[in-house]
Amino acid sequence: MNKPLKIVVLAKQVPDTRNVGKDAMKADGTVNRAVLPAIFNPEDLNALEQALRLKDKIQGSTVHILTMGPYRAADIIREGLFRGTDGGILLTDRKFAGSDTLATSYALSCALKKMNPDLIIAGRQAIDGDTAQVGPQVAEKLNIPQVTYAEEIIGFEGDKLIIKRRLDRGVETVSSPVPMVVTVNGSAPECRPKHAKLVMKYKHAKTIFEVQNLEEDYYMELRKSREYLTIPEWGVADVDAEDPQLGLTGSPTKVKKIENVVFQAKEAKRFTSAEEDINGLIKELIASHILG
Repeated sequence: MNKPLKIVVLAKQVPDTRNVGKDAMKADGTVNRAVLPAIFNPEDLNALEQALRLKDKIQGSTVHILTMGPYRAADIIREGLFRGTDGGILLTDRKFAGSDTLATSYALSCALKKMNPDLIIAGRQAIDGDTAQVGPQVAEKLNIPQVTYAEEIIGFEGDKLIIKRRLDRGVETVSSPVPMVVTVNGSAPECRPKHAKLVMKYKHAKTIFEVQNLEEDYYMELRKSREYLTIPEWGVADVDAEDPQLGLTGSPTKVKKIENVVFQAKEAKRFTSAEEDINGLIKELIASHILG
C-alpha cells in the first residue's frame, strides 16, 4: 500500500499511580486527578512510536493524537508534537466527566467518525484503570477490524497491514485491511525522545482555553501568524454525541468500595552468596511449597 495513511493515536493523560495516597479517590468512586501528578499513559507512548514508524515508512502519512480529558490533557498533545506528530485534538466537555470505558469509547468513536482515519492505534490499557477495554470497544462501535496485543506494526503487503502480536503462548503474525484499530503492548519499542527542534517549534502550541487564560497578547498574535500552534478543542456538540451515553449517566460501571492496601514485611532474612546459604534458601522454598 503506497498511498499516505491518516493515522490517529488514542492517548490518555493518566495520574501517576506511583504517587497514590489517601486522597486519590473521590467519594463517588472517581479518581481525584487534581491531587495526582499527570503523565502520558505509558502504553500509549508505545502506540505513538508505532504510528511514527509508519509515518517514516510511508511518505505523506500523518499522525494526530486524540485525547479526552480536562484542559490540562493538552500537555500530551504537545508531547506528541515534540516527538513528531502533525497535530492533535482535545476532546473536552464537562459532560464527559466521570466516564467509564463504555462512555469513553462512545465519545471517542463519535470524534473518530468526524476525523475519518485510515488507522487507529492505541495502547493496550491505561494504568489508572487496567481494563484494556477502550480500544476494542471503539473498534466495535465503528464496526471495523481490530488487532490487540500488537508488539510491532511491520507494514503493508498489498492492501493488508501486517502486525506481530505478543501473546502468553508466544508470538503470531496477522494481517488485516484498513480501516482498523490496533492496540499495542508495553513490550513494544519505547517511544522516541522529544526532538529539540520540534520542542522549539511547538512549545507555544496551546488550546483556545489556554490562550484565553493568558494575560499576554503575545500569544494571540503568535497564533494568527502560526496556525499550527492552535490545538483544537471539541465538545459534545462538535462530535454529535448523545448526552445520555456520556459521563456518569452513560457509565454502567459503579465503584462500590475502595481500599488502600499497604504491604508490610513482617520477617526478613539475609542470605550471602555462599553455597550453604543458597542451599538453605532452596530447601526453605521447597518446604513451604513455593518451589517444587
